[in-house]
Amino acid sequence: MNTLVTQADDKSAVQPSYSKILELTPHKGWAAEFWQSLTPLKDQVANHPFFQDIADGKMTHEGFKYALLNLYPLVGHFPSYMALNLAKAIRFEQPGVLEARNWLIRNIKTEERHLFWYRDWAEGFGVPISALNHVTPPPAMNAVNHFLWNINTYGTLAEGIAATNLAIEWATGDWTIKVFKGMQAYANKAGMTIDTRTLAWLRAHAQYDDEHPHEAMELVKRLCDHDPVQQEKARHAAEQGLGYYHLAIDHCYGAI
Repeated sequence: MNTLVTQADDKSAVQPSYSKILELTPHKGWAAEFWQSLTPLKDQVANHPFFQDIADGKMTHEGFKYALLNLYPLVGHFPSYMALNLAKAIRFEQPGVLEARNWLIRNIKTEERHLFWYRDWAEGFGVPISALNHVTPPPAMNAVNHFLWNINTYGTLAEGIAATNLAIEWATGDWTIKVFKGMQAYANKAGMTIDTRTLAWLRAHAQYDDEHPHEAMELVKRLCDHDPVQQEKARHAAEQGLGYYHLAIDHCYGAI
């Protein structure tokens, strides 16, 4: 009598490619130079005095509210930026496209969840949801949003991933580590609530999202390998993303 063995029952069955987690590979050649060239720009954002002041407990309540309000569109629109890029992931015969599609679909939902966690943080620090829903940041802080809308609409798949998931998430993952560690300094300050709910966004980015920029770099490598023109376009997109991010933080720091 023949026995039907399902894949779930057959421990020797080969795992299908579509169910595998994106495997990271060492940076070599152009990819190593690509990553190294972006590191100083990322550090300028992640080590900005603005974030250091927060980590040191020096940020005023009004300064915190100004930052949380005007940085909200960058967080709130992040799933939309990724969705714009997802719409371009349709040439499955090209290297890296199917992997990028699967990764974007999986992580768009994660970023949507983070939107609500950020709203909890802002509300716990005195910024009403109605203000978040209607905010128009000053031009210097909104430029990064305009850039990301544009690059994810008109740029290549690799450019969008490099500018959004590599550049922005890389710097964010770094600065949230130090800021998260310093949040207890605000526990007893009026108008600021420090608890599991209000710290969820920071905790997620400090402890989990540090994988995202590395995964994004892996996708850029697969999409651009053996194509120097696309490599340079992706690098320029990442540089621009970090540059606009730095502009936003600079303005925010000067305003408070």
